[in-house]
Amino acid sequence: MQEKKKIIINGAGLVGSLLGIYLKKRGHEVAIYERRPDMRLSGMAAGRSINLALSDRGLKALAKVGIADEIKKIAIPMHGRQIHNADGTEVFQPYGEDGQYINSVSRSELNMRLMDLAETNGIKINFNERCSTIDWQKNEVTYIHEDSGKNQTVSADIIFGADGAFSASRLQHQLQSDRFEYLQTYINCGYKELTIPANSENEYAMKVNALHIWPRKEYMLIALPNTDKSFTCTLFFPFEGSHSFDALKTKDDVNTFFNKHFTDAVKLMPTLTDDFFNNPTSSLVTIKCFPWVRDHSFALIGDAAHAMVPFFGQGMNCGFEDCSVLDEIMEKSGDDWDKIFAEYQSVRKPDGDAIADLAVENFIEMRAKTADPKFLMQKKLEAKLHEKFPEKWIPAYSLVTFSPDVRYSVAKKRGMLQENIMQEVMSIPGIEQKWDSLEMEHLIMEKWSLLKASLLNEE
Repeated sequence: MQEKKKIIINGAGLVGSLLGIYLKKRGHEVAIYERRPDMRLSGMAAGRSINLALSDRGLKALAKVGIADEIKKIAIPMHGRQIHNADGTEVFQPYGEDGQYINSVSRSELNMRLMDLAETNGIKINFNERCSTIDWQKNEVTYIHEDSGKNQTVSADIIFGADGAFSASRLQHQLQSDRFEYLQTYINCGYKELTIPANSENEYAMKVNALHIWPRKEYMLIALPNTDKSFTCTLFFPFEGSHSFDALKTKDDVNTFFNKHFTDAVKLMPTLTDDFFNNPTSSLVTIKCFPWVRDHSFALIGDAAHAMVPFFGQGMNCGFEDCSVLDEIMEKSGDDWDKIFAEYQSVRKPDGDAIADLAVENFIEMRAKTADPKFLMQKKLEAKLHEKFPEKWIPAYSLVTFSPDVRYSVAKKRGMLQENIMQEVMSIPGIEQKWDSLEMEHLIMEKWSLLKASLLNEE
């Protein structure tokens, strides 16, 4: 236990709730302030509850405070991608080795469960409280109640901004910091939530233990299973253009488009047009900023520090890992919060940037490459190499998703080196006939041996 501090966390989302549990277990006095009403009473806004992929990094962070088993109760294992090709054929692509999988979990269910666990640990969550201003000299936060308009000012020893991609805490930090760096970028696609309900026998309408993808090069549809036998679907689609949200103006437009491009899915979507026009169209943003910390009294964490697009399934996992890494630093640094925050920032900033970049790159892979025969050949070759040389060749996806002790920044560097080698090999004339030969195997491992020394030096 550290010296007891009075700690405020702005944001009762996934990361804020988990962070509160970590800090409370270290003996601190923790209060969480949340702008939204209590979703356990009011429900979550329709169309904004994209399912999440909980993987090894997130589970490791949950296990460290003893709540992983509780969360697994609301999660569904997904062992790979079920690719739905435009010609009606399907292909299953395993994520990793036998026994490796990611977990589909409802954002709202998970958030509510984490809030319950935070309160069970003695944490007070104050809802409808919007962060208005932060006085850095006095370490005071002023909140405005969203319903009554009443102001209250709360003092603390330490303040955490865990209030999401458009963080009010970060804005206050930014406005009053010298040389604050901030980068906000959007991809050209937005997203819309749709639904595949349980079938007439109240069973799953598709293969349950898979993440379903309909890749169509410039856009895609995905579907993740829910515990109520439905699938939460998400259409990732350009905002403008011939195939875009802007082009689908009527119910007939939507039906015609889906019947042509997602023929097997549309048969399972009885509420398609209602969902399409009732659910919002939302944008997808990457946010990078620096610094994350302010002396010994303030730190950004989760999306407030490093928002990313969802295509590597690591936004939540990265935020959870922030909490566990911070806890490891607290364990060895005692009560020196200057040292704690400085090391937290130096370790997590490059990792947050790395996984944000990988998430954008994976969008291209998911929508355009997963149905490409040469890409599938490359993945088979990589899987073979990993099976034969498990300590030497680890696919980038496995490094990120199933290797929680490998930093994101290291996974990115190693993945880039491996991808450069694979691109050289896949361009060799006649590779289609000899991709699984000993000749190619020896060539790849020789190239890897030449590059790995520089990688190990960087690590």
